[in-house]
Amino acid sequence: MKYDPGQMSATDAYKLMIRSIVPRPIAWISTVSPDGVRNIAPFSFFTGITVEPPTVCFVPARKTGGVKKDTLANVEATGEFVVNIVTEELAAAMNDTATGYPADVDEFERAGLTPVASDAVAPPRIGESPVNMECRLDKIVEVGDKGGVLVIGEVVMFHVDERVLAGGKVDPVLLKAVGRLGGMEYSRTTDTFALDRKKFRDEAD
Repeated sequence: MKYDPGQMSATDAYKLMIRSIVPRPIAWISTVSPDGVRNIAPFSFFTGITVEPPTVCFVPARKTGGVKKDTLANVEATGEFVVNIVTEELAAAMNDTATGYPADVDEFERAGLTPVASDAVAPPRIGESPVNMECRLDKIVEVGDKGGVLVIGEVVMFHVDERVLAGGKVDPVLLKAVGRLGGMEYSRTTDTFALDRKKFRDEAD
């Protein structure tokens, strides 16, 4: 089968992408508005970019009519956000914060989550999340005329709960992070396997 994006609706292209690019990590983004209203929202178009400096990105799609989501509006206004990792235990609360609440709703209160003061940025981190990344905005890149917006931020502080560490490293089994699939489906990251990476060796050596 071939699919020409030029002949597809945006909805069909979106469904094809989210069912093929799996599993996707989830950036549970906490921000605060200029008026001090706390917001939380999950984004699965998310990844790390580089480590020098540690940098991450996520893409908040626009609402119907091109209206900016609260997360994007807050990041543009304040230049700060926190990435919180979603675990199996937090999946239901994360799903609640995906609701399109009005901008004046405190989503920490609505989802029953604990706001914990960050060290380097104004937005609070989610206390129940075992890994938090405090970020300062690096740049915002507009993608297409009607597309999403690529938000790039530098991580200025990491917080890691010792309960998810093994040998001083984050253990994916202990972390129990969830990934996004297509539709309303999610995946667990506890079923893992390892492969040794080969090193090239010239036969002439």
